[in-house]
Amino acid sequence: MNTAIITGASSGMGREFVKMTAQRGDIDEIWVVARRRDRLEALQQEVSVPLHVLPLDLLREESFAAFQSELESRRPNVTFLVNASGFGRFGRNDQIPLQDDLDMIDLNCKALVRITKLTLPYMPRGSRIVEVDSLSAFQPVPYIGMYGATKAFVLSYSRSLNVELRDRDIKVMAFCPGWVKTDFFDHAWTYSKDAVTYYNKLFTPEEVVRVAMKDSARGKDVCVPGFGVKAQVLATKLLPHKWVMAIWMKQQKH
Repeated sequence: MNTAIITGASSGMGREFVKMTAQRGDIDEIWVVARRRDRLEALQQEVSVPLHVLPLDLLREESFAAFQSELESRRPNVTFLVNASGFGRFGRNDQIPLQDDLDMIDLNCKALVRITKLTLPYMPRGSRIVEVDSLSAFQPVPYIGMYGATKAFVLSYSRSLNVELRDRDIKVMAFCPGWVKTDFFDHAWTYSKDAVTYYNKLFTPEEVVRVAMKDSARGKDVCVPGFGVKAQVLATKLLPHKWVMAIWMKQQKH
């Protein structure tokens, strides 16, 4: 029985990954991981594949012990893993509490690594991993500084892991969308409403996840949905980051 595991499954891109994974035809069960049990259970009404609900808070140490125990007892054949848990904050460094910065590191980086490493022993040849990343991985981003730094980590980690797992024929892809219309913004604006005000384009979760699913199936190591977003990534490679940040600051009217 083929199993998919998707974290951050209760909303946004994680939820869309659940829906599209259920349509693949080669997945028999999906483990859905997020804090809100009610949202995870409600997802069952939208997909035909059975869901195994794991209401875990990945900022809590005991959640990883529970996840590991579940793997050891069920011993699933995990052919698809998506790490979609994460959050960000908008604002100056002095506006964002230290604990929020540390929580971003813990969830966006450490939890992603832990779920990946705990799951890998249960993944056969030919499996796929999608690490949900961001356009901000390619450049320093003032006023979203810590979030961007965590995403730079995810990009580097994913690309190196993809090379290391070649002998097992397991493909790891960093999924780097631009702005996506999700609950992310509700949390990001907690401390500042004017730190980030310019968004060149807002994609829907369906638009970007559809591209991610196709690119993962093709074995790509990085997925950047949208021509305009690809152009931005190219600019960050060609221009000094000092110039890239100056453009960003002008866009945000700082």
